[in-house]
Amino acid sequence: MSFWSKYSEWRSGGSRSAQPEIDFTSPGLAVMEVERLLSSGKVINSAADEVWPKLYIGDMYTAENLEELQKHHFTHILNCAQNSRRGGEIYDGMGITYQGIEAQDTPTFDMSAHFKTAAEFIHKALKGEGKILVHCQVGVSRSATIVLAYLMLKHNMTLVESINMVKEGRGILPNRGFLRQLIDLHIKLYGYRNK
Repeated sequence: MSFWSKYSEWRSGGSRSAQPEIDFTSPGLAVMEVERLLSSGKVINSAADEVWPKLYIGDMYTAENLEELQKHHFTHILNCAQNSRRGGEIYDGMGITYQGIEAQDTPTFDMSAHFKTAAEFIHKALKGEGKILVHCQVGVSRSATIVLAYLMLKHNMTLVESINMVKEGRGILPNRGFLRQLIDLHIKLYGYRNK
């Protein structure tokens, strides 16, 4: 089944009925239930995977492989692991719009401070017919967290719906601190309900 077919089925409600229930009233239990949901996902078998139309999650290798970027026709890069060593200058002259987030993959790092600006960057890229790679070091925690927040903020998905959508395309595993921040976002947007 193609990505577009899976997306169409999801949007028409085909897979929404099978959404697991998460107890958002208990933060510790919610983290464990979300981790269980994530563990049933796809394994990583490529350096970059499409998880939403024209939205890819990938690793640092792909983001720094200029040949690979041109082959995939990426127009935007969101680096969720930017450091002072390297920023967007690698893409000069390639017609790629770049944004970087200096984020550590630690449970104490406040990734939620970047949810809105990152979601705006992704949304603007996709609305402008772009193709975007969101990456971090390995492409499972920081970048996945940002993409999940984007789907929640810009496509009105619950946390469970966004996880189910992303894990169709790529195995992801945000750290526990990031999961707590995504749970907080879910509660802010939807309260304690799952749907």
